[in-house]
Amino acid sequence: MTPSDQLAGRSRIEKIAGGWGLLENWTGAGGSEGKSLNTWRPDKKQWQQFWVGAGGALDLTGGLNERGEMVLTGRHPNGQDKPVIERITWTPHADGTVRQHWEQSADDGRTWTTAFDGLYRKKK
Repeated sequence: MTPSDQLAGRSRIEKIAGGWGLLENWTGAGGSEGKSLNTWRPDKKQWQQFWVGAGGALDLTGGLNERGEMVLTGRHPNGQDKPVIERITWTPHADGTVRQHWEQSADDGRTWTTAFDGLYRKKK
């Protein structure tokens, strides 16, 4: 759900590879699709996500911050001199929902714009 309470899409999450991976299967309300492969990297003590969708691919890494939020970041070229920084934060709420706030910066982190802001809730 988006802040305006519109359905943004649906995700189906699967454990794979003996529990070492999580596969997200995303279908947007408008028909777009994407997948992410997520895993814990014990050698680096961080989470890694590889996302692929109609808009391209992202490679993100990170972990839990001091507030218990999962924050993953990555960079990709934007066709100009500086890469775009992607920052996605998942914030768990007491009611079981999780907010996903996806931000982008084209000026090396000085300013950020919201690419997506949504609320995940389990399907009833």
